[in-house]
Amino acid sequence: MTAPVRFAVSCEDAYDYLVDPANRAAWQSSLRGVADVVGPDGVAGQSWTDLTVARVNPRMELTDADRPHRWSERGTWRRFHATLTLTFVPAGEGCDVGVTMHLQATGPARPLALALGRVAPAAVRSDLKRAARILAAR
Repeated sequence: MTAPVRFAVSCEDAYDYLVDPANRAAWQSSLRGVADVVGPDGVAGQSWTDLTVARVNPRMELTDADRPHRWSERGTWRRFHATLTLTFVPAGEGCDVGVTMHLQATGPARPLALALGRVAPAAVRSDLKRAARILAAR
């Protein structure tokens, strides 16, 4: 878990923006877009494919959706599996968004997953800061 990121909007506004796959490319630096969205927005079971800059295209699934408190997603690509959980806590006139991330892989990909797992939290935190700036400018 990394330190939470302060958003200048309500938990509901931050949650709704971050959980929507259509918004992902605007705030996630690694994404070119999403494709193959299946299911209603923000409902556990919704799935989509992340189209990344690195051409690694994991299949994503929203596994937990408790608006506006928490959501979790799981991504799978070949031997790699990642889970990301965001939590939303009121803070003053805005909210703090906390993040927990786990990255793992099987077989020969395991050492790479361990290395990526060390740098990924900083990248996710940077992306959340970008999202906070986008929402503050609205």
